[in-house]
Amino acid sequence: MKFSILGLLLVCTSLAFAQSNEGFWDNIRTTNETIILNAGKRKAIKTADFPVGTTEVVYRISLLDDNQKISSSLVSVLKAIPDPTGISQGAAGTVFLLSSISGDDKCKFYVFTNENDALQYEKTGVASNACVSQEEPVNKAAKLLTEKSKCIPQGIQNLWFGFQSDNWVMKEKIILEVVPWVNYNLRSGWTVENRKSLLKEIEQLEIAKKVSNKNLFLGNFMEVFIAKYAYSDYKKLLPAEKAKAMDGFAEESLVKSGQLNSYLEMVRSEATKLNFSNKSEEAILKIQKEIIEKNRAKAIDYGLLGTFYLSSRQFVKAEEAYLKAISMNPSELNYRLQLAHIYMYTDRVNKSKDLHKKYQQNNLANHKSWIEQTKIDFEQFKNNGFGTENFKKILRVLD
Repeated sequence: MKFSILGLLLVCTSLAFAQSNEGFWDNIRTTNETIILNAGKRKAIKTADFPVGTTEVVYRISLLDDNQKISSSLVSVLKAIPDPTGISQGAAGTVFLLSSISGDDKCKFYVFTNENDALQYEKTGVASNACVSQEEPVNKAAKLLTEKSKCIPQGIQNLWFGFQSDNWVMKEKIILEVVPWVNYNLRSGWTVENRKSLLKEIEQLEIAKKVSNKNLFLGNFMEVFIAKYAYSDYKKLLPAEKAKAMDGFAEESLVKSGQLNSYLEMVRSEATKLNFSNKSEEAILKIQKEIIEKNRAKAIDYGLLGTFYLSSRQFVKAEEAYLKAISMNPSELNYRLQLAHIYMYTDRVNKSKDLHKKYQQNNLANHKSWIEQTKIDFEQFKNNGFGTENFKKILRVLD
């Protein structure tokens, strides 16, 4: 289990810091800058990087005289406001955020969403494309910026604050505080566009093209994948890692959507059709790759594998497959009948006779008798060019 000091701190913080069911104020990735601005000068400040899933940001600007200190930080104030709606619902929330003290100095300020506009303002004083413009100098300000504003576009990582001193004689001391609100559902980075990108990849999987209820399968796949990986981690996966992850989630999604059995039946049907078309190697590979190697195999799968090996005269492999099928389902007599055929074709006629003597009075699962099925199989062997020299020896045992 992965664990770290940072993880422990985050857990402790989540317990101590006010939050809601929708998200939390991230008091770790905050901006807290003290800016000393000379008389009449301008300065642009970049915020700390916002965490993935940031949907709202609250800022507070306070101008202080020398030796003054803010009585309470913005982070500590937000502990009492667990949800940004507590701020946006009225002026009272904003007043609550304001510093209880401030100096006599004032400044203008602007908020930008990109660095070029902020640097242009710092150099020329032209506040092009500012999403917030405070033209009237103030000594304190606080505001919540939401996704509905131009300041918080989806996926934003930083804001830039531009300040201009209103004091033409003395320097000013400005405190800038910025705290992001992180939405639980978005902090993994799975935006609508990112989910659409993942969906396209899943739809290209062969397994997704074969399930009976595609939408149900895709929905379950998306759910388990997003629960496991943040978007940033998903993008860092190497091709081999991604293929392995996709394969594992496909299995889990088949089970969760209740489509595993129907999918396996489709694979078996496809393999059987390939074998009937004299493509036994392709049929064998399909069962091995899509069922056995993925630990999905039942007795029926080893039985099919035995049939495919037998039809291509790979008697040793056919015997191994049928013995495996018998060990998994001892009551299925057809596997024992096929084993008897293998003994007949590998110069172990007496062992073949022993099986026929033991089970000849039984019926098989397909409602045919052991004797009847033996005769059907012999006819098929003959039509497929197999030797018939030992048929009479076996049939005499059954008469």
